[in-house]
Order: sequence, then structure tokens, then C-alpha cells
Amino acid sequence: MVETKDITKSFGSLQVLKGIDLSIQAKEIVAIVGPSGAGKTTLLQIIGTLDRPQSGTIRVNGIDPFQLNEKERAAFRNRHIGFVFQFHHLLPEFTALENVMIPALIAKRKYDEAVGKSKELLFFLRLDDRMNHKPSELSGGEKQRVAVARALINNPSVVLADEPSGSLDTQNKEELHDLFFELRKELGQTFVLVTHDMNLASLADRIINLKDGKIVNYELRN
Repeated sequence: MVETKDITKSFGSLQVLKGIDLSIQAKEIVAIVGPSGAGKTTLLQIIGTLDRPQSGTIRVNGIDPFQLNEKERAAFRNRHIGFVFQFHHLLPEFTALENVMIPALIAKRKYDEAVGKSKELLFFLRLDDRMNHKPSELSGGEKQRVAVARALINNPSVVLADEPSGSLDTQNKEELHDLFFELRKELGQTFVLVTHDMNLASLADRIINLKDGKIVNYELRN
């Protein structure tokens, strides 16, 4: 599903990643943990093709996205990779439904198909009564569930989540954590989660501990 080999990345004289070998299987939920500055977000951005490694290779479904040109890579990212960030990054002028639809329309799916799929996801995420509300009319937990629906709209191979519950209160954190595992069960979704929340990490199939740009240990949870 996702495989990296000897990934390195530097910013000036600072080497952030120092040879990362990682393999993630379909339907797996993997948590990447470690102290601030360990390289967690940089690794997630490289897996998501938002940043390019200095050396090494990455494959998603057997394809090296960095062998594609910029336009092809953007299309690959839109189709194969979903993103959930700490802050939802919803567009304030659009409704929940419209926010979810955007990646599908970028992928040039038919409008009616995008509407139908978005409604299906919002219903599944228990947001069917909120789909015509704008982000300013939603709670923090509702906004993050809309962001999850948006990440899922194109049936991605993997969803990458960077501190997805970091801005939520305890109840909404627990609900979001449960949702990831419900989505794996019902949709067969693969997740890679960067988190400081050890309650979330402890639920994952594997914990990958990153320190000083290196994987220092794997911990199999299930």
C-alpha cells in the first residue's frame, strides 16, 4: 500500500529525516509518535506528496508519485490520498456539503455523482442535518467530521491525519478516534496518524516511534 525506502530530508544544514524505511498495509491504522521536531509531519507530507524527499523512494499502490510530473502528481494525490489536519481548513463561504464535494469536482467527477457521494458520507458521519450549514455554524467536532468526509470523497488509498484531534475537547476527541476505526471496519480505509495523543496511538494496529529523524522502534498493538 505505502512503502518508503531510505527517505531523507534536510532543511539547510538541519537533517530532519535520516533514512526512513516504512511499510504500511491496506486497512492498517498506524500511529506515528515522537517528540516535537522528530520529523513526523515532514514524513507525513512526503508520503502525501506535498513535499519531496531529498533522497530515497516512496511508493503508493506500487506507483512512485515523484516520477510523475507536477500535474500528474497533483491528480494522483487528489485520487489516492486523503488529508485530515489539526485544523479543519474548511472553506468558510461554502456549506458542509460543498466543502466535501470540492475534491470530487477537482477530480472531474459528475456533479450529481459528487453530490450523492458527499451526502452519503455526511449521513454516515451523522451530519445529514448539518450538510447545508457553513463552518461558522458547526461545532469543532462537526467541522472535523466534515474534513474527514472531504478526505474520503474520492475513495483514497490512504488517509493521512496530522494531529487530527489536537484542537478538540475530550468528548469530541474520543468520538473522532472511534470514527477512524468505524471507517476502517465499514469502508476498509487505511489511516496513517501523526499524533501526540497516546490514547489515540494506543488504539492503532502499530505505533511507530520517531526520534531525531529516525524510527527508533515499532510497537505492534493488535
